[in-house]
Amino acid sequence: MKLATFEISTPAGPLRRIGAAVDGKLVDFAAAYAAHLDCTDPGSDAQRVAGMFFPADMVAFLGTGDLGRRAAEDAINTAAKTDEAFAARTKYATDEVRLLAPVTRPRVIRDFLTFEGHMLTAGKALGRPQIPPVWYEVPAYYKGDPDTVSGPDEVVEWPKYCEKLDFELEIGLVVGQPSPMGEMLTEKQAEEMIFGFVILNDWSARDIQQWEYVPLGPFQAKAFATSISPWIVTREALEPFRVPGPAQEPVPLPYLRQEQPNNYDLQLDVALRAAQMNEGLRICRTNFKYMYWSSVQQLVHHASSGCAMNIGDLLGSGTISGPEKDQRGSDTVTEKVARLKLTIGLDLGNSSRFGAESEVSL
Repeated sequence: MKLATFEISTPAGPLRRIGAAVDGKLVDFAAAYAAHLDCTDPGSDAQRVAGMFFPADMVAFLGTGDLGRRAAEDAINTAAKTDEAFAARTKYATDEVRLLAPVTRPRVIRDFLTFEGHMLTAGKALGRPQIPPVWYEVPAYYKGDPDTVSGPDEVVEWPKYCEKLDFELEIGLVVGQPSPMGEMLTEKQAEEMIFGFVILNDWSARDIQQWEYVPLGPFQAKAFATSISPWIVTREALEPFRVPGPAQEPVPLPYLRQEQPNNYDLQLDVALRAAQMNEGLRICRTNFKYMYWSSVQQLVHHASSGCAMNIGDLLGSGTISGPEKDQRGSDTVTEKVARLKLTIGLDLGNSSRFGAESEVSL
């Protein structure tokens, strides 16, 4: 299932809804579930009950748990047969709505560094030619700002203090169940807590990052923007793509050991589109399967100190990178943009400032 948060136009102004992509349409959960209740329980306060199951906030919907999931299935089945109820449409074409970030404000953002290729390349650029041994022992992450999340087609302001803006192709996991403070998680518990995944763009001020990274780590270099895709793809939908991850050496600490494969074979492309171009030019093709620390291990480690996890928490994978140079989800951008300028003769300005005159489509 692919879930979205979106706005529809009404005479009273834009109205925020949540729903799912089904057969090329976007089902409005609240309207479709009201239609379901009107058919199965005539006389009930269908619209009010539907609003309780499907508020205009994805995090609140995730909090309804299994009841909400079953209600969503009823809504989808009803939308296939019913186009309208209570003067409200049950489904829309995607070009009739405005897609938003599916989780408009995560409770917290944590961004991990879990791809060996990116660690090697970024480390060299930041004056650290070797991967620290501790990286192979526990997952590492930094804290992001939940108030800087943007969705599709939202403008990201170029930071005034930055000269070298860069993107980072990542996958973010969305937590769908909470965990209590003071308790560690098992592999099975962590897997069940993952509701789904989004594509995530961790915008980076590279010149500031090079300046502040040692010894402070990411701060202003990562504090201004995180973009996520319009869809949350549920964990169950990705089950056919489950694969083992890379061999882990040394053997992980006991609480991080896995009994089953927890990686996913997902091919990902990045295209760069300048203002003068009708279509983007692919500059990177990589795969999520190269993740050294799985999403399950990330979640287990985050809670290992007794830190409570909450519904709507967003955990970034770190820049997705494979073993080949063209499989690195941020590290070859400047070179590729310079090549783009030479190949098609476009004025992209200084290649280190590609984001000012171009667009990254994820």
